Amino acid sequence: MYWDPHREMFSFNIPFLNRPILWYGFFFALGFFIAYLTTLFLLRGYFKENPKEAAGLSNKMAAHTIVEKITLYIVLGTVIGARLGDVLFYQDLSEYLTHPLDIFKVWEGGLASHGGVMGVMVGIYLSARSLKKKFPTFSWVRILDFLAIPACFAGTCIRVGNFFNQEVLGKTTTLPWGIVFGHPVDGGPITPRHPAQLYEATFYLLLAAFLYLIWEKSSFIRKTGKLTGLFFILFFAFRFSIEFLKVEQSVYLEGEGSLLMGQLLSIPFILFGSYLLFRPER
Repeated sequence: MYWDPHREMFSFNIPFLNRPILWYGFFFALGFFIAYLTTLFLLRGYFKENPKEAAGLSNKMAAHTIVEKITLYIVLGTVIGARLGDVLFYQDLSEYLTHPLDIFKVWEGGLASHGGVMGVMVGIYLSARSLKKKFPTFSWVRILDFLAIPACFAGTCIRVGNFFNQEVLGKTTTLPWGIVFGHPVDGGPITPRHPAQLYEATFYLLLAAFLYLIWEKSSFIRKTGKLTGLFFILFFAFRFSIEFLKVEQSVYLEGEGSLLMGQLLSIPFILFGSYLLFRPER
């Protein structure tokens, strides 16, 4: 299959901003929107089953209160963390030291998912402190439990955006479903490649369904931190595995060693997830 879509959704620019709407930006925003609705759905169900934890509010109002409080932190944490992650681990830092304002040019691309996850964790930690008085049982890890499934939907949309943007590319393949990207971002050869973005998008969608089913069935997974732990293990174990099919994107590991940057960055998250899932009850 030959794949070479326009990166812009429309042929005209946004008024006043003088910039087009990109497919990547659309799917990025769509992922946040779906995650927002999914988080509301999960919290409403939880407060319906546990009305005493709703701080005297209806289950809908309690859910909206939490989601509205954490949304800004999540958006800022994702963008800032993902951008810094890309600058620190994938790009030549000396170039940004020479032109530091280029760090803020997120519209030119350059977002790392590992940094985005770390940014979300920091943002949730900060927002949880302000929610503690009204919702004392909602620690930052407890809030992360309600974000694990929505994060899968966001990851799915972002990888579809990467596919339209012809980035996060797979290695050359002879398999019949290989994709020939007309203008790959890495400037590599125009040859059939693994559609690694679609592999990831499909896995994240299936992971969302699996996590929801186990959340509904297992009382153990409902304990604080267990769903987050399982999410980190499965999500980043897959990220570790899929990197074998992807082209190295980091300037620091290009042609060096056996592990890629994405694999090295996945290991701490797998260890953290293992700790949350298997830590003793307190």
